[in-house]
Amino acid sequence: MHVSSDLKVLYFGTPVVLISTRNKDGSANLAPMSSAWWLGQSCMLGMGSRSKTTENLLRERECVLNLVPSDLAGAVDLLAPLTGSDPVPDSKVAKGYRFEADKFGAAGLTAQSSEVVGAPRVEECPVQLECVVEEVHAFAGTATAFEVRVVRAHVEERLLIPGTEYVDPVGWDPLIMKFCEYFGGGVNVRASTLAEAWRMPHHGLRPVDTTAG
Repeated sequence: MHVSSDLKVLYFGTPVVLISTRNKDGSANLAPMSSAWWLGQSCMLGMGSRSKTTENLLRERECVLNLVPSDLAGAVDLLAPLTGSDPVPDSKVAKGYRFEADKFGAAGLTAQSSEVVGAPRVEECPVQLECVVEEVHAFAGTATAFEVRVVRAHVEERLLIPGTEYVDPVGWDPLIMKFCEYFGGGVNVRASTLAEAWRMPHHGLRPVDTTAG
């Protein structure tokens, strides 16, 4: 039976992205976010209008989207209560945030030079997407939506299906934010008719038998 509910949070399940940008002084900022959706070679990012990342994106017009594997949940959680804004906005103070200039160091992550944009990549992330900002839109009163275009993609070789430029969907295990909790898995629950119709190189996958002893 369904019931009507004024849900407070609508994070039904989205991939976690570590978005790296450059601060005004040229130093790096790194922030986790999970409001992202993809189409073609572009992505729409949503974040609070008063965040340091938003400030940097508006000024620099570029970033790197570092896609997080499930085994980096600990690093993401270390970044979650940190902000690059000094002073810390009152709304974040109330939630326990604190200012941190060195986000990479605080999370135990490694900055890696990019090839096209000025913002660094996260070496530990197996998928890194260098992006430029195409459009900016006000959203929901307190948020900003950024349309970004991928200009250079870096993928760990082990994730690519040999002989193709496709990522192995079983080998890639993204960290998922679901109702503000972290999830991962990487289990193929059933074969996809859509993948077969699109002639994806992984269309022959079959679900893992979770009932086997």
